[in-house]
Amino acid sequence: MNLRIVLSSLLTALLLTAFRADQPAPVQLLRLRCELLTNPEGIDATAPRLSWELSGPARGLEQTAYQVLVASTPEKLAADEGDLWNSGQVSSAQSVHVAYAGTPLRSRTLCYWKVRTWTTQGPSAWSAPARWSMGLLNYLDWKGRWIGFDRAFPGDDETTHARLSARYFRKEFKADKPIRQATAYIIGLGLYELYLNGQRVGEQVLAPGPTDYGQGVKYNAYDVTGLLKAGPNAVGVTLGNGRFYAMRQNYKPYKIKTFGYPKLLMQIEVTYADGTRDIVKTDDTWQGTADGPIRTNNEYDGEEYDATREMPGWATAGFDAKKWLPAELVQEPGGAYEAQMNENMKVMETLKPVSIKPLNGGKYILDMGQNLAGWLRLRVQGKAGDQVTLRFAETLQPSGELYVRNLRDARATDVYTLKGGARETWEPRFVYHGFRYVEISGWPAGPAPTLADFDGRVVYDDMATTGALTTSDATINQVYRNAYWGIRSNYKGMPIDCPQRNERQPWLGDRTTGAYGESFVFDNSRLYAKWLRDIEQAQKADGSIPDVAPAFWRYYGDNVTWPGTYLTVADMLYRQYGDQQVLARHYDSMRRWLVYMGQNYSENGLVTKDKYGDWCVPPESKELIHSKDPARNTDGALIASSTYYHLLDLMLGFAGVLGKTRDADEYTQQMAALKTAFNQKFLNRESCQYSNNTVTANLLPLSYGLVPPEAEAKVFQNIVDKVMVDNQGHISTGVIGTQWLMRGLTQHGRPDVALRLASNRDYPSWGYMAANGATTIWELWNGNTADPAMNSQNHVMLLGDLLIWQYENLAGIKSAPDAPGFQRLEMKPTPTAGLTSVQASYQSVRGLIKSSWKQEPKRFSWNLTVPGNTKAVVYIPAKDAEKVQEGGKKASAAPGVKFLRMEGDRAVFEVGSGNYAFVVK
Repeated sequence: MNLRIVLSSLLTALLLTAFRADQPAPVQLLRLRCELLTNPEGIDATAPRLSWELSGPARGLEQTAYQVLVASTPEKLAADEGDLWNSGQVSSAQSVHVAYAGTPLRSRTLCYWKVRTWTTQGPSAWSAPARWSMGLLNYLDWKGRWIGFDRAFPGDDETTHARLSARYFRKEFKADKPIRQATAYIIGLGLYELYLNGQRVGEQVLAPGPTDYGQGVKYNAYDVTGLLKAGPNAVGVTLGNGRFYAMRQNYKPYKIKTFGYPKLLMQIEVTYADGTRDIVKTDDTWQGTADGPIRTNNEYDGEEYDATREMPGWATAGFDAKKWLPAELVQEPGGAYEAQMNENMKVMETLKPVSIKPLNGGKYILDMGQNLAGWLRLRVQGKAGDQVTLRFAETLQPSGELYVRNLRDARATDVYTLKGGARETWEPRFVYHGFRYVEISGWPAGPAPTLADFDGRVVYDDMATTGALTTSDATINQVYRNAYWGIRSNYKGMPIDCPQRNERQPWLGDRTTGAYGESFVFDNSRLYAKWLRDIEQAQKADGSIPDVAPAFWRYYGDNVTWPGTYLTVADMLYRQYGDQQVLARHYDSMRRWLVYMGQNYSENGLVTKDKYGDWCVPPESKELIHSKDPARNTDGALIASSTYYHLLDLMLGFAGVLGKTRDADEYTQQMAALKTAFNQKFLNRESCQYSNNTVTANLLPLSYGLVPPEAEAKVFQNIVDKVMVDNQGHISTGVIGTQWLMRGLTQHGRPDVALRLASNRDYPSWGYMAANGATTIWELWNGNTADPAMNSQNHVMLLGDLLIWQYENLAGIKSAPDAPGFQRLEMKPTPTAGLTSVQASYQSVRGLIKSSWKQEPKRFSWNLTVPGNTKAVVYIPAKDAEKVQEGGKKASAAPGVKFLRMEGDRAVFEVGSGNYAFVVK
């Protein structure tokens, strides 16, 4: 080959390489999810909804059509054969919650799927494959029997502080042929750990999710193909108590539910290579014992583990189980069997402690440096019988000892008994603690404990962190971090109020607005969808809804505000995740509750039933829990009636979405009548003050649309005067008022006042908590000085709408009200004197959204990212649209940018997906 030919070939190759490099990368389809879960096992949605995200190199990426293939095998899917469903080319922009519409799905069906799209930037390739599997859809699909021991054993204690040992069950079986596929289905109550051939199945902890077990029980499914082997096999299950065998036996049985002793139902379905099947199921051929190493496990009081009682190999074939008992057939719990469609809990982070200090008496205090929920993993060496005791608390006394009075009677203590010999590693299985500090006692003779001997295990639901936010204000940043830690601490298969004391209950009122704010920080869609099911199951036949759901405490107070969370969380799931199905599923139950309240608690055109008032307003004395000053407290009838109006408004919206026009007319009439009666009762027409003129009394009617238009300005000024003059720029609202405070101030033109409240560091404020050592959010504004009976250091209820305000108003990340699920964004950041920058990101259901702005003298810059298949209306602080630049040119002439209008001192543009850099000089 001559030189000319060689050079020509090289030049051609280089030109082709350069040409390909200049071409835009193809459209990509990412994050395929089924029911917003990644490759879920054992679901029971018979028309599951599929979602995907679009990503492309150029601006303005929009989907115009899609095609979904669902196949029964990976091979068929790879061959583009959708034998379960081939949607064909569907002209639609929908990429979230696309409902499966193929062959009816049956129990155990394996489904493999992929999607391709047609877009404004050309067609995509097929996505990478994803999968889901169907669970056991029918009661008779469960072939096993419930097993357990419905009694206590020596060493158990069934008095008030329930002490019940873990129960262990095992079964050996043979697999004599090559295995093609195997799935385990398990309901282990209260909590379980599953083992096959000595290996633990899955990474979940504290499974399954807690429910009212008399109404519904959750099952989990696992693909265990890789854990089985030809020949002898063994399955083992450890059962803990959880919420099934309640933490407080024989204590206020009229209030606290308990469901019996731990019990198990499971089966392993094995399909062999030749197509034949076997089922290994629970029955009386199993063996069990309560004489294992876990001597007690109580969520309030802790876990005791005696390593000298360990049973090596108990979940493997060939173990000597002659001393074990035959498993007993027991009564089923009573609730319907339901696939768990939300994530299990998991150890989500391992945290190293920051210090360890000796105390008198051979004790040590370990400081994690962070209030968290989970447990401690320890490494220790000593002789057999040595006992290490770990006591947990959130704060210390001035002496350096643990402060435990705020735990009430929760003992929060773990005990580990060593087996002796080599260095031992241990962590509990069936408890969790809310703590920052750990008292260590009984450390074996020899070297003193060091930081290397301990790990903090952070435990919460296995959900993604979706949000990040920082600003130029250090206090706002610190409070945000505290909120992040508080929220994750209180996700425990349900949203709870606190993780440390003898309560830990799923109070509805704590999440009325909190769930909305949390949705920017975590992907909480499945957790809250599950919680709505808990609320639905807790509803009485007459319509009454409790204040706590699942109703582990029987608190049916019939107030408006706490049960009304049922509606506000449904609204959040619709607006943040585009989940219309949740409205359809719960509409009748929500309506039944509203009718029940209206029929039973109406008075002169108002619905006045209230129980808690504006819970936890800052009291006049730092030593008080609740204010005794009437001037600080808001009339409960005002709170109830205004909230009922707001809930009618939500139902009006739901009825519109679902096409229930007759109901919509009814809600409209009810709202009009209630509005008239409300203003006649509570509004002073001269002063434009509602009731006794608290911030909450004025804020609720203003936020809910109850204020006559001609009075709005004066009502709002009363709020501002109350905050800035009477309260000297400090917060004065409790749980109810704080749910609307920050947005109310900002949306009515005083973002400076909102910023003042967000950045304060003296009492009362969120910053006061941080300034006084808080690493989470307190239960009380004065949580460092109030009576210890109620001063949890790890609550979320006082966050109100702070997180919503930070994302929607500071960062400008908001789903347009008429386009739920971020189909269209409304990006309207609020630069305010005293705040020079905000950087935020949010992984929405449609893709990643970013907003980063900076205010400098004579210059405002804003970088933002809009995800694929989404548009955004952006509001840029500018008095003249001609002064807005994007990418170095006039914004109105920039690609993908369309000028819409001027709106006051903002230039309004529409942009498609992509990255943008706006500058105003």
